[in-house]
This record gives sequence, structure tokens and C-alpha cells, in this order.
Amino acid sequence: MINLLKNHSFFTNKQIASCTLLANQGYCNENYMVVADGVKYIARKLLRNDIERAFEWKVHTLAYAQRITAEPLLFDEKNAFMLFGFLEGEQKSKVDENELKLLAKTLQKLHSISIDAKPIALQIETQTIENYPTEYVLCHNDLNPQNIFFFDDVKFIDFEYAGVNDMYFDVACVCVEFGLEGEMVEVFLEAYFEGEDFSLEKLEDYKIVYKRLCEEWFQNNP
Repeated sequence: MINLLKNHSFFTNKQIASCTLLANQGYCNENYMVVADGVKYIARKLLRNDIERAFEWKVHTLAYAQRITAEPLLFDEKNAFMLFGFLEGEQKSKVDENELKLLAKTLQKLHSISIDAKPIALQIETQTIENYPTEYVLCHNDLNPQNIFFFDDVKFIDFEYAGVNDMYFDVACVCVEFGLEGEMVEVFLEAYFEGEDFSLEKLEDYKIVYKRLCEEWFQNNP
């Protein structure tokens, strides 16, 4: 990876001091911390060719315009890597009420982004959710704790599975991944919907769908 970076025009006038493979790698990318001229970057070597990377980059760029992700610096499609500004923050498996409210605000900003794309087709039996009206927005679709950074605010990373989906999919994902129950669910929903009506029944059905998709994912990616 470091040779690829050194030979790229972005680093022509920069001295790369280190390029370190990060721990806790996912299935879709290899992530490196790069330090050049005292500035930190995140380089992502793209491992899978079944992901629409140009769309991922477009979503990331739109999300950065909302200041809810790291700065996108470079997408080298030929050499299959992306470069981003370093994102300050902490990944957490448990959150308090204030952090949950901040997360809800960031999710609102993502869902407010307009993008021309067809809704994704959930590859799972969806009879339980077909009884509800669809509320399509741009969703992240993979809001596990590894993709969420908490600092003074909340930011998201890794938009490879982003696409138009029902807003309740992302909401359900957060509830499942952070183990929200009872009062904490109410805190999150009230912060996200801001006084608008919401459906606990629809949320529960989307939680079932999300859990089933996760089960299928881990079965296919052991």
C-alpha cells in the first residue's frame, strides 16, 4: 500500500512517515493510518468488486457536505483505493442519552440528503413490513458501532452499503446494534422524529428484518 501511495500524485510533495494497517478490519476494505508531513490520513484499499464504489464515493461526498463524515480526498478507481482526512472520535458499543441524541441528529442529516437512486431491494422475506407505508430516504444501511464516531458530535464512515431505503431500517439498525430498550428507545425516537408521529410496531418489524439480514450476512461471510 505504501508504494502505491508514494507513487500517487497526491503525495508528490509530501513525505510519508508511516502507513499502518489498522486493527479490526472489515470484510470490504483494508484500512491504513497514513502520516505524511505531520498530517494524518485514512487510506482504504477496496477489496470487493461487487460494490458500486462510484456511488459510495458520491454518498460520502454528499455526507461530507453535511459535515457528518471524514473529508473525502481521493478516489482512485483504477488502483482501488480511497483516501480520507483523519476523523477524530471514539467508537462505542454503549451510549448515554446525550450521545444518543447526537446520533439521532446526525442520522437526520444523512436522511435529509437528496440523491437520484432507486430504492434497494431487501434480499429477505419482507411480508412483515409491507403493511406499512414506505418512507424512503438515503440510508447508511450498516450503522454498526464500528461505523460511528463520537466526539463533540457524531459522524459516520463506510458508506459502501448506502442506498435509498426506508428510514426505519437505519433507525432499527441503531436500536439493535446499541441494544436500546425501553426508555432509551423513546429517547432516540423522540430526538430523531422531533415531535412527529412514529410507529413502534414498524420499528419492531424492521428490527426483525435487520437481525435476519445480519444472520444471513455472517452465514455467507464466516
